[in-house]
Amino acid sequence: VQLQASGGGLVQAGDSLRLSCAATGRTFSTDAIGWFRQAPGKEREFVAAISWKPISTLYADSVKGRFSISRDNAKNTAYLQMNSLKPEDTAVYYCAARYWSASDVSDEYDLWGQGTQVTVSS
Repeated sequence: VQLQASGGGLVQAGDSLRLSCAATGRTFSTDAIGWFRQAPGKEREFVAAISWKPISTLYADSVKGRFSISRDNAKNTAYLQMNSLKPEDTAVYYCAARYWSASDVSDEYDLWGQGTQVTVSS
């Protein structure tokens, strides 16, 4: 049972990236998926989350209007579309899973991926 985050990279301010979170060995379709990030020297913070049913989404204020979370249950994959990236978005991004409902509390997630680095240059 694992989550695999991918899609990070080095981009310039204003660019876009799409992160993917692929789940294996778990009933992904009933999970809520959350994205969190951690910058050097800072605590991990919530970015976005999507529930299973009914579909609902949560976003941190810092990414509202720029980031979009989605999921494809047939592919056992969730996505984080990040547009208008800023240098302050630079961090390691982690995806996490919990049963059913979306949450912005990291301790409520029981399965975590390994993280993918996003670096935004100014």
